[in-house]
Amino acid sequence: MLIFRYTHFMNLWERVKRWYHFVLVFLGNLWYGFPSKEIFLVGVTGTKGKSTVAELISWILESAGKKTAVLSSVRVKVGDESHPNETGNTMPGRFAIPKFLRAAVRAKCEYAIVEVTSQGVAQYRHRFLDFDTGIFLNLHPEHIEAHGSFEAYRAAKVRFFEDIAKRSCKARKSFFVNGEDRNRDHFFDAAHQAGDFKYFSRENFVEMKLARGKVSIGDWLENDFNLENAAAATKFAESRGIPWETIRRALASFRGIPGRMEIVQEKPFRVIVDYAHTPDSLRAAYRAVTDGTESRKRNLICVLSSDGGSRDKWKRPELGKIAAEFCREIVITEENSYGDDVRNILTDVRSGIPKEFPHERIHEISDRREAMRLAVKLAKRGDTVIATGKGSEPFLRRGKSFKIRWNDRVVFEEALQALSASSKN
Repeated sequence: MLIFRYTHFMNLWERVKRWYHFVLVFLGNLWYGFPSKEIFLVGVTGTKGKSTVAELISWILESAGKKTAVLSSVRVKVGDESHPNETGNTMPGRFAIPKFLRAAVRAKCEYAIVEVTSQGVAQYRHRFLDFDTGIFLNLHPEHIEAHGSFEAYRAAKVRFFEDIAKRSCKARKSFFVNGEDRNRDHFFDAAHQAGDFKYFSRENFVEMKLARGKVSIGDWLENDFNLENAAAATKFAESRGIPWETIRRALASFRGIPGRMEIVQEKPFRVIVDYAHTPDSLRAAYRAVTDGTESRKRNLICVLSSDGGSRDKWKRPELGKIAAEFCREIVITEENSYGDDVRNILTDVRSGIPKEFPHERIHEISDRREAMRLAVKLAKRGDTVIATGKGSEPFLRRGKSFKIRWNDRVVFEEALQALSASSKN
């Protein structure tokens, strides 16, 4: 009987929370006059690459003379004004999205590009927004504990497409799906009858480059996993009538975004900051900086960790396992502990490192600043040091509500300056 009552109470509580989020979203859009009806709205979803694709689409459109607004995990941009997204949420609530869209309309922006997350969908933050376009990039295990299963995580992503198809009032809707992702059929089934439906892929993007002649694109986009992002942005831009020459020039001049394969220093050893925080994205980042060759793996020093607060604990040993596959030296440290004991997080990550990996090349340092300082001290000429997990996040969270201002790039720069000063003495 007690179990039944507890279960009944929890189900009731979940319904109350859903209604709370739903009503809050409705009131926010009502307060700001449902601004999405007055602007071309693009939603980008997927496990990785959302920020890059949002920024790349904006860059191409601006190269074509269009005025844009962008809401991503990196920043909030409305026309010529831009500031970092310091909310801690890629898809913030509390009226933030309709407020952003109203500002974009007032600034006479023609396009608004918004990142759409699974947790944002679960809290209805995409509702009452009339999207013109939905873009799906890829799907990898993430937020499993928050959603309950990978299937539930995928369902939230698919629901975004379903809601555009069924609820957006825009007359002409379009959908773009990564044809190389094994989950593509779920998105096809959700939306192909509601508007223009197109696939994109890295392979087709490469073929297109060959067919149209050598395309000079920024070095930052040469990495294999960024070709997927370029393919998505290019496919969308072409659908909007942007000439290929404009797209080509934009790709050539795009230099990436802060915290995504961001190079801090090239010589005498490379130092890189990247946001990779899932097993798939970490492997992709390591493969990109080593070209998958054994000689370069021997030159890689990595700084990594995983979030606390019961966020996807399953992936911690996986991250350690991948680091052992690619790195010569492994420095395990904090990321965002959210009140968890950092030592437990470090132990979980280390547990995935095979026993045959040299013990003396594994370093556990709770303080991230000290960990990054050690990494540059360990580096030799020709090495690569890469810190993952934080990217451009502006805060380091050490408690449920306690946070300190943070920037991985700045911390690396300070460490490099200290190293240079000590070598001169």
